[in-house]
Amino acid sequence: MPQVRGRYDTGIGCMVICIASGKGGTGKTTIATNLAVSLNGNVQLLDCDVEEPNAHLFMKPEIEHNEMVTTPVPEVDLEKCDFCGKCGEICQFSAITVIGEKVLTFPELCHSCKGCIMVCPREAISEKGRTLGVLETGLSGSAEFIHGRLRVGEAMSPPLINRVKEHINPEKIAIIDAPPGTSCPVIVALKGSDFAILVTEPTPFGLNDLKLAVGAVRTLEIPLGIIINRCDVGDDQVATYARDENIPILMEIPDDRKIAEAYSRGIMMVDIMPEMKDKFRVMYDKIRKLL
Repeated sequence: MPQVRGRYDTGIGCMVICIASGKGGTGKTTIATNLAVSLNGNVQLLDCDVEEPNAHLFMKPEIEHNEMVTTPVPEVDLEKCDFCGKCGEICQFSAITVIGEKVLTFPELCHSCKGCIMVCPREAISEKGRTLGVLETGLSGSAEFIHGRLRVGEAMSPPLINRVKEHINPEKIAIIDAPPGTSCPVIVALKGSDFAILVTEPTPFGLNDLKLAVGAVRTLEIPLGIIINRCDVGDDQVATYARDENIPILMEIPDDRKIAEAYSRGIMMVDIMPEMKDKFRVMYDKIRKLL
């Protein structure tokens, strides 16, 4: 069987497609949810925008399971500690430090690398769990739905994103709704994908942030294509950029009031414009041919 970026084509089109953008508000969730519904059946939707997930507002899944997600952080036994300071020296994030005969820990800064545990000569450091958020799974029609909800005030979203991605089923088409931007959470969501869809709009801001997103995806060596949302506003600079960079434009979606009104009510595009289902299926076939 031909290998596709570490996944195997089983004949049913199984792959991981990550939908991203350089900025918020371009329509990532619109594309992710409508694509998932259009493909039917053997599909997973994973909402990795854990800071503000909203795919559930459109998919309306029946949640069958939820669990608290934690990450390990250091806990110091002061009776064993000799205050040598080696734990603070190895920590690159200042999550633990020794001041005199006190050890201060800052769990919110900890990246759970276990370095402090490994270098402690007295084995005085163990781990305890710190709550990151909640992971929920369920069904939306025939599509499997998974998302994470980061705890309010929590800054460390990548571990929760990774926990969501652990639910990727290699026997299904996995559609990942990535966070906006090009920072660490986006890279974590993109990593390991077979294909990236970058959603943009034909404006100077859209083009600027698209270029940033393209740079990130190319650094990860992931094949990519572009969807231009609200294609009939703005200018043609995005199309010109795509042509110059040899990036395929997978689909163009018009600035239609019906779509906006449906979105505001939590109704998907394909429900009010059934012909769009065929366009999303054609786009998926185009992606398969690009790989």
